[in-house]
Amino acid sequence: MNAFLDNFWWILLSVNFLLVFITAGYELMHFREPVKSISLIFALFMFPVVGLLVYYFFAQEFRKSKLFNRKKLYDQQIIQDWEDKLMLNEEDLIDIDRDCIEQKIKLVRLLQNNQKKPVTFLNKVRVLINGENKFSALFEDIKKATHHIHIEYYIFNSGRIGNRLILLLCEKAEEGVKVRVSYDYVASRLSSAAVKKMKSCGIEVYPFMPVWFPNLTRKLNYRNHRKLAIIDGRVGFIGGINICDEYVNFEENPKEKLFWRDTHLRIEGHAVKSLQAQFLLNFNFISGKHLIIEDNFFPKIDIPETTAVQIAASGPDTDWQNIMEAILTAINTADKYIYITTPYFIPNNQILTALCMASRIGVEVKIIIPEKGDSVIARYATNSYIEQLLESGVQVFHYHKGMVHAKTMVVDGVLTSIGSCNLDNRSFDINFEINAFLYDKEVAAEMTEVYNKDLKETTELTLAEWMQRPVLEKIREALARLWAPLL
Repeated sequence: MNAFLDNFWWILLSVNFLLVFITAGYELMHFREPVKSISLIFALFMFPVVGLLVYYFFAQEFRKSKLFNRKKLYDQQIIQDWEDKLMLNEEDLIDIDRDCIEQKIKLVRLLQNNQKKPVTFLNKVRVLINGENKFSALFEDIKKATHHIHIEYYIFNSGRIGNRLILLLCEKAEEGVKVRVSYDYVASRLSSAAVKKMKSCGIEVYPFMPVWFPNLTRKLNYRNHRKLAIIDGRVGFIGGINICDEYVNFEENPKEKLFWRDTHLRIEGHAVKSLQAQFLLNFNFISGKHLIIEDNFFPKIDIPETTAVQIAASGPDTDWQNIMEAILTAINTADKYIYITTPYFIPNNQILTALCMASRIGVEVKIIIPEKGDSVIARYATNSYIEQLLESGVQVFHYHKGMVHAKTMVVDGVLTSIGSCNLDNRSFDINFEINAFLYDKEVAAEMTEVYNKDLKETTELTLAEWMQRPVLEKIREALARLWAPLL
């Protein structure tokens, strides 16, 4: 025993490196992206024990695991039953201006072929800037609900906003409205009392993939990052704003409270059917139930507005990286300009190359990112890409008013994307995400105006000044860049 204790650290290191060699061989045999594999193997060798823990908890690939394969097969069976409900009748398309659709037809076809998501034309949309406007609209629509309310959020916290929403949902449930709630188990901070209260009111509440050992590695890394609300199958909300006080700029907030800049979208019309389908698929998965599909889930909607909307959903259960491919297609087919706002810019090689190429062929490319952000390592990883962007002529802006958390893109004055997807590997390949792609000149003009307003709260970075940053900053960026594929 004394000999063991005297040599404990040597034994631990020996076992560590034995496991490292085995793990590195396993990683190489699975033919992942070389950059990601190199980052993982570097972490394994450079950080004893810690590297193995990171790999064990965060880096294993379960896209093709039995867990998600079962979900994918189940989804396909249900989607076949719903397909007719999601498709528009040809008579609905008469006299609709298809100019924006024709300009971005490659993107339209991609999403249709990837996931059978049709463009829906009969929609009325409203852009909601910041949490205070989003929750005001959401609460008003919830109060009007008569049949069902479906809530699906990455972060659902107890607090001022969360408790107010819970109270309202309980009131509607007691009126006879069916309420279903899904929240991410890892990201949310719902008190047991809050969950108990909702259940006692008849609300169906389920966490998305609870993390219980020994299934920790299968679930911890794959989270539901979506922010959805559907009311009576007629009104839907999608975007970047979670149910959390942090996202709301209350008038009485203390001065030191960080201003939160975010964007959400209210949709009324046929695109809500696609949001409803995604909610029900996930709810069936996490609840283990097979909901009987009622006509009221997909009601007939007659509205005069004709905003074209296409919903893109992606996750470890999809065959393709639908949202990443849609964003890549939008960049590659841009003719005039690309305006991007994202809180985390840690792109894969495809997106980074596409943005740099677009700029070099004459497309105006602007990117707004937080000056500081809410994650130190993510900030340094983001900063590691800025030099390459600036060298290619991409305009990069640091938002300094507070935390910019919006995930938006405007292209050529005809295409707008609003949703939950960040421009990083986690959103592209690991988390469950959902975005709305809008083919509409008026919406694009509105979002361009919003973008220009946000630019007034930014500082543009120049290549000359950026190159003068301290050497220590560059070292931190280089180290963070190695971890970028895992962030």
